[in-house]
Amino acid sequence: MSGPDRTDSTDRRDSTDSAAGAPGPAGTPAVDTGRPHPARMYDWMLGGKDHYPADEELARRMLRIEPRLQLMAKMNRGFMHRSTRWLARQGIRQFLDIGSGIPTEPNLHRIAQETAPDARVVYCDNDPTVLAHAGALLRGTPEGTVEFLHADAREIDVVLERAAKVLDFGRPVAVSLIALLHFVSDEDGADRLVDRVKEALTPGSHLVMSHFTTDFHSEDEIREATGTAGARGYDVSPRGRERFTRFFDGLELVEPGVVLAERWRPELGEPVPGQGDAVSSTYAGVARRA
Repeated sequence: MSGPDRTDSTDRRDSTDSAAGAPGPAGTPAVDTGRPHPARMYDWMLGGKDHYPADEELARRMLRIEPRLQLMAKMNRGFMHRSTRWLARQGIRQFLDIGSGIPTEPNLHRIAQETAPDARVVYCDNDPTVLAHAGALLRGTPEGTVEFLHADAREIDVVLERAAKVLDFGRPVAVSLIALLHFVSDEDGADRLVDRVKEALTPGSHLVMSHFTTDFHSEDEIREATGTAGARGYDVSPRGRERFTRFFDGLELVEPGVVLAERWRPELGEPVPGQGDAVSSTYAGVARRA
């Protein structure tokens, strides 16, 4: 599957050879236009326009390895929508989305507030491009119900401390790590990140995660994909089902447990691949703090 033709992206964005990058919003670092970023690659995969040539270049290289990558992104997005809707119906009124990415409608807060208009949502991302869209993200939302934090998920103590100024962690919170952990290696603190999130959860809270997996790819494909990303300055740490499931240790997995993203509680009218298909190549799960 080929991606949308974004031939105008160079005209709209700075050259990837720019050393300084594009200016960020006041008080934030400049946007590094020469290094691909997962939030902007994800935006390109979903057909958005808020990305740079470096993001598109790496995304297209990845497509040559896995032609279904855009479909995988959409299935991952569908999991986010369904899990958020389900959580709101269970009475969750506070959401923390870490590694939120660039706003692509409908956003998490739109889904949550369709069911629960009083739901409060905090988004967190370290990309200045995402911050640049925070104003548009907040426009039209009731004051105090949606906030954005510019912070790096790997500095999880900072994220939780700042989020606690908006959310009450003494009450149930749903924390989302959607398509984030495969960009955080074990050496870079993936386990500590998740453990600190779990420590912050009060009973009745939920952890929502999805993760690209190696289980449906050959060793050559994995080596080529991770090598391509590494050559462009971004490391990828895909993990198998057993390793991903261990991130939920200490919590109660919600049915149907850890499954492919497209198989997590599909809704009426949604296509579900055949039993032997693994279209998303992404595991997903929701777990509850008892």
